[in-house]
Amino acid sequence: MILEDIPEDAGLVERTLRKDGISFTLSRVDTQEEFIASLRDLEPDVILSDHLLPQFNSAQALKICRRAGFQIPFILVTGTVSEEFAVSCLKMGADDYVLKANLSRLPSAITTALRQREEERKRKSAEKVLRQQNEELIKINRELDHFVYSTSHNLRAPLMSLLGLLNIAKKDLSENDTRNFLDYFRMMNESISKLDETLKEIIDYSKNARIEILNEKINIRKLLTDCFEKLNYLEGAEGMEIEIYDNNAEMIYSDSYRLTVIFTNVLSNSIKYKDFDKPKSFVRIGVNSENEKTTVLVKDNGVGIHPQYLPHIFEMFYRANEKSHGAGLGLYIAKETIGNLGGTISVESTLHAGTTFKIEIPNSLASDLRT
Repeated sequence: MILEDIPEDAGLVERTLRKDGISFTLSRVDTQEEFIASLRDLEPDVILSDHLLPQFNSAQALKICRRAGFQIPFILVTGTVSEEFAVSCLKMGADDYVLKANLSRLPSAITTALRQREEERKRKSAEKVLRQQNEELIKINRELDHFVYSTSHNLRAPLMSLLGLLNIAKKDLSENDTRNFLDYFRMMNESISKLDETLKEIIDYSKNARIEILNEKINIRKLLTDCFEKLNYLEGAEGMEIEIYDNNAEMIYSDSYRLTVIFTNVLSNSIKYKDFDKPKSFVRIGVNSENEKTTVLVKDNGVGIHPQYLPHIFEMFYRANEKSHGAGLGLYIAKETIGNLGGTISVESTLHAGTTFKIEIPNSLASDLRT
């Protein structure tokens, strides 16, 4: 784009560039309104600007361009100017200036400006990537510190309970007193279950970060049913009704292991926090598949989540309730896992009424496998 009110001067610029073998399309504007409209509509690669135009000048044009966020090469093409004025234009952000009396320098000025802008773009892009990597590294290190501290605590606590119960049981046995052994066994079983849940969560956390993402054809109804059946050992699972509405979206493409991790953690949450005061407890699962994503809603009528806890439930090691046997990694792992698949998970809950998880699974990964 050339900002020039004299057509003959614009013609000279065009002939100079074509003579040098530069391929381009030239658009001439000479008012502020045309300049602003062309910035938006044409998205020019280079702006060539005369300094003085009727009711408008190059300094104003440059300010408009930079304030609008356009980092387009801006070259002043004008008559004789003072060195002070030229330096002022460069300080304002102009890439170069060329005198109309010496247009032979214009092709190289344009080429240099474009190259410098491209190098600047690459540099900023590299800086952005490096910044993101540093932020991710800081996040990983912070989570690793938290992970090591919390998992060591969650592993040691049930082991210490087991050792304490064994010592008590040994003492009672030495006194031929076995009256409390059933209670000891029950408490030992609870400690072992806590230890097992923590170890399972650690394994899921590690595998999600390390194993390759697979792209498989999955029967979503069967996968959901299998997940629920694996949780039959949990307190509260017995008698809980599960209903699946798949809306003709039975087959989807995704990673079956990761989906199993996600749905197992979400469904176990519904079981652990069922409302025992209600005559009937249920989990209703709705599946709806579109071209780009599959949406799964998991709704229960459990005790719900207090509003003050709701913003934190996907955080690492967060446990709003002591009913959780694991390390508090379950929903954190679910969110990290769906994130690895490029999807999302969100939650809505009303205290004493129930909770609904919304899980969105991308379908685009399998577009090449569909028939």
